[in-house]
Order: sequence, then C-alpha cells, then structure tokens
Amino acid sequence: MAKITIEDLKKIREKASHTVALRSGDASVTVTVHMGQCGIDAGAREVMKALLEAKAEADRSDIKVLAGECLGKCETEPNMTVDIKGGASTLYQKMDVKKTHQVFASHILGGEVQNDFII
Repeated sequence: MAKITIEDLKKIREKASHTVALRSGDASVTVTVHMGQCGIDAGAREVMKALLEAKAEADRSDIKVLAGECLGKCETEPNMTVDIKGGASTLYQKMDVKKTHQVFASHILGGEVQNDFII
C-alpha cells in the first residue's frame, strides 16, 4: 500500500471542501433551469449543459445550479431563474445555448439583467 503524502492530503481536503461548498446553501447565486417535460422538450437539457459548462469554465464554486420543476408556462419554455443573494429573482424565458451564455456572462457574472429575455 502506497504512503499518503502531505500534498496528497492537501489535495483531498481541497477537493472535499469544493464538494461541500457546492452542496451547502452558501451560494451567492442560485440558477434554476426548469426541467418539466415541456421544458425538456423545448431544450432545457441543452440550456442546463451550457450553464454547467459556463460555470466550470468560470471556476465559480459560489454559483449553485439546480434543476427545477415546471412553472406551468409551457409557451415560454425553457425557463431559467437567476437568484442573486441580496437581489431580486429574475425569470428568463425561451432560453437557448446562446442566450444562456449571454445571461451567464452579463447577469450572473456581471450583475446586468438581460431585459430582452425576461418574462
């Protein structure tokens, strides 16, 4: 059995801390992609994938991404809600990959609501 070095332990601790941060409620931003059947049919999976990729690329552990329930607004799917701690909740409609990247860069990272996409 190989010996564990202090560097190995530091890496394990860092990885565990990152995992705990993702699961805790201490997120500065919570983004919910509404994934009811109508949302999935309209492209919510692609929106979720684009959002997770953008989050990973930005290396932001303070952003929590969730799958949510249907909002009952089938005609506006896929829907995505952005909740910034201490701010108002924003509901975006008819999202696609391009809009998701724009909302991520401008609103989630930059704080500028994308009015063209809100309900």
